[in-house]
Amino acid sequence: MAAVRGAGGYRGQDHRQTERHYRTTYIDGNVIRHVETVPASGDRQAQKSLSSDTRRNREKALHITLAYVIFLTVAATAAVFLCVQYLQLQALGITYRKEIVRMESTLSTARMANDNAYEEAMSSVNMEQIKEIAVHELGMKYASQGQVIFYNSTDSDYIRQYGEIPQG
Repeated sequence: MAAVRGAGGYRGQDHRQTERHYRTTYIDGNVIRHVETVPASGDRQAQKSLSSDTRRNREKALHITLAYVIFLTVAATAAVFLCVQYLQLQALGITYRKEIVRMESTLSTARMANDNAYEEAMSSVNMEQIKEIAVHELGMKYASQGQVIFYNSTDSDYIRQYGEIPQG
């Protein structure tokens, strides 16, 4: 029986696990219970063969070839390159967003200036003065009853005249 002296004295117990054939020893301390597993005496041969297999695998892992080093170097370089490219694209995107905001601000300012100029131009036009100039100085007249022809148009944007308008 394995007994370990904890803060409370000798409290060790042996338990057999049927699945793994390990001897489990419980160690009582004054704060927390720790579980410690010890292989049973019949498993020592399996432990030695496992140990030699493990040792062989560890030795293989320690032998790093030049090709593996080159592969890792290329992979690390590619990863760094991709990260740098990603960061450059992020910075470019931020620059483009700032440029768009600046251009939208310029467009808004230009639209306000254009609207103000249009309103000023429209308010400065005196239709009575234009009528007086057209009739008295330029000799224009109002259309008579027979000169006006009404028709329906499918296209309401503008009219193209390809021929003479027939007389009524």
